[in-house]
Amino acid sequence: MKSDEPIDLRRFLTLLPVVLLGAATVLCAVQREEAAATARVTVLPLVAVTTAWTLAMYTLRPPDWRARTGPMLTYVAGQQVLAALLMTQHPIFFVFAVIGFVQAYDLLPPQWAFASVGVTSLIVNLIPGGLPDTSKRIAVAAASVFLQTFLIGLFGNMSHRFNERSEERRQLVAKLETVIAENNGLHAQLLIQAREAGIHDERRRMAREIHDTIAQGLAGIITQLQAAERARPQPGQHEWHLGQARALARESLTAARRSMAALRPAELEEAQLPNAIRDLARRWSAREGVPVTVETTGDPVPLLTEIEIALFRAAQETLANTAKHAAASKVRLTISYLEDTVMLDVHDNGTGFTTTDLDRPPADSNNGSGNGSGSGSGYGLDSLRRRLDRVLGTLTVESAPGSGTAVNASVPAIHRDGDA
Repeated sequence: MKSDEPIDLRRFLTLLPVVLLGAATVLCAVQREEAAATARVTVLPLVAVTTAWTLAMYTLRPPDWRARTGPMLTYVAGQQVLAALLMTQHPIFFVFAVIGFVQAYDLLPPQWAFASVGVTSLIVNLIPGGLPDTSKRIAVAAASVFLQTFLIGLFGNMSHRFNERSEERRQLVAKLETVIAENNGLHAQLLIQAREAGIHDERRRMAREIHDTIAQGLAGIITQLQAAERARPQPGQHEWHLGQARALARESLTAARRSMAALRPAELEEAQLPNAIRDLARRWSAREGVPVTVETTGDPVPLLTEIEIALFRAAQETLANTAKHAAASKVRLTISYLEDTVMLDVHDNGTGFTTTDLDRPPADSNNGSGNGSGSGSGYGLDSLRRRLDRVLGTLTVESAPGSGTAVNASVPAIHRDGDA
């Protein structure tokens, strides 16, 4: 049985033996010859037995039974014997006998199917006219049997192999779909875990930053205000402490704004990712005096917030490093939206470096960690790689001395609505 065949065709093949037997029986019954009338006495019992055999062994059996070689070999052999007996009573039953050609490669393995076709060809060609008694008739009968067996066997075998390949492809596609579904589920689970880990890391970073900057700034403001209160009788000291409090307030406000910007860049609040990166590149080019070209391929789609932030930070950090270290005269950014991946490629024609240097510890805490403006945002390559890891992304850096640098950030194309 070929489970990928149309259901209507399978039902037709299942009913075909009974239909052909019924047609042959009707044609035999309408014959008016005396011989035909005499033959009806033996034909009808044979038809009944053949009908019962066909229904019991094939038509009424479930598909898994008809897929078993042993039972089907028994069925085909019995069918051929019954067809031969019917044709000895009336040649019109060749209409039923030819079912052997149709069913051979549908029910049997190729070697048995070829033999079955040969037997069916012998029955159809020899029984109606009897055994040939002249060399001419022998030659015609032999040629007919050979050509039928060869041609039907050839095309039947080709069809069988084609069906096998189709079934293998269908099973392979089904397995691939299962694997893809499992991978998608695992991918989603990993992404959830990565997002939870990212949220946890971000909370710890924010806690450290609040403690180190905002909280200490607020504590300093309180201290300066208290000192100003105590120095109220001394106008100079009083004003100096108030000035210190105002300075600490400004610093704390700047730190708070920087922390908020680290959560989600303001550029992404106002524009889609390609436009935000294009604006970033334009501002960087105007500040550094280096031409930048930005190209977008594919259809831009809104991505999960964490993914868009990771790509934007990748562009920001890479441009910062280019300004600080590359001495490039031109830079090219390419944002590629593929079916399941979004990639950011940044190429410059600068001095380049040996990529094994990336494995060495930085000479100082600010090396490769700036944002190009001296703000010390801390988004270095290591931090950027960890940020990409949290969204199941990768960072690849290719460079060589004198050959420029190529940075590739690749992330999964998970849409903001959750559809990958």
